[in-house]
Amino acid sequence: MQRIVVGMSGGVDSSLTAVLLQEQGFEVVGVTMQLWPCGLGGGEDPEDACCSPTDARAVAGRFGIAHYMVDFQDRFRTQVVDDFLYAYTHGETPNPCIGCNQTVKFGDLATWARQLGATAVGTGHYARVAEVNGRLCPAVPSDTSKDQTYFLFSLAQDQLAAAQFPLGDYTKDAVRTLAAERGLPNARKEESMDLCFVGPDGVTGFLRQEAPQAFAPGPVELQDGTVIGEHRGLPGVTIGQRKGLGVAWREPLYVVHLDVARNAIVMGPRDALLIQETWLRDCLWHLHDELPVEGVRCLMRNRHRGPPVPATVLPAELPGGGFGARVVYEQPCSRPAPGQAGVAYDPELQLCLGGGWFVAQG
Repeated sequence: MQRIVVGMSGGVDSSLTAVLLQEQGFEVVGVTMQLWPCGLGGGEDPEDACCSPTDARAVAGRFGIAHYMVDFQDRFRTQVVDDFLYAYTHGETPNPCIGCNQTVKFGDLATWARQLGATAVGTGHYARVAEVNGRLCPAVPSDTSKDQTYFLFSLAQDQLAAAQFPLGDYTKDAVRTLAAERGLPNARKEESMDLCFVGPDGVTGFLRQEAPQAFAPGPVELQDGTVIGEHRGLPGVTIGQRKGLGVAWREPLYVVHLDVARNAIVMGPRDALLIQETWLRDCLWHLHDELPVEGVRCLMRNRHRGPPVPATVLPAELPGGGFGARVVYEQPCSRPAPGQAGVAYDPELQLCLGGGWFVAQG
């Protein structure tokens, strides 16, 4: 019997994933990853903690699934949280879930699984894996409203080959129904949409706690250099932001640039956010080792919930040096935040083609 490790967070998605894979004939081993000092911290074990094993352990026990709690806190701190802090303190708006998938869930957990003799890692992501001309890529699931391929764009070929996403064929409502039919105790458990490590004070509160030195006041300026106010620190401010800066002006203003070197926020009218092209660094492409010279036409997601925008992605030198990709949009669109992922899709085949990370533009 083929052994598979399933990351079980305690939510209904990962719990049903474990049960469905067991029904498919796998020997399932459930793992709850301790990623941050919560859940078991201080001897507490709250039901809704991000790393709490309570519900996962209950599901595993009900279905005869071996269950382990594995401590990945050190790796999560260095590979995910420290990168998150570095990005925010350097004028970027990061997406730590993507890095967590790449380095922890399909990195460290996959290594742990192989040591246990498992051949694959299963998770509750709403996604599929498709093969095209001998190459693997994430594919959009049946429930497009739950599509999580954006968060999986950076998985390498070997990671995709060892990934199992059984929920890719189901809607969220169907998942809850299947879970209830099987008697899962968390079938109606609410989802958590927050970052698992930031705490009740949100991103800005977490940044103030972890990087207080980055909250130095500085000027808020118009694009012509006119100073119109003073900010209380760049971390937590993002491109396109309008409110929460304590600045009043005769017309609506939006953040169009974070000048980290001068510790300044540059603001302008909505039109100042529009761009026709931008650049991506640290790219990964699923159907090509390198982008073809003529580029690839695609739909580009500038952020997870953003509408897909028709574009062409071409190999290019980056403005600040190095090599990456140039994204040319068919129509002007809102400037993406540096540090966010730009993820390309094939509009006909519903495939995630890969992507990279937006670089800053002045």
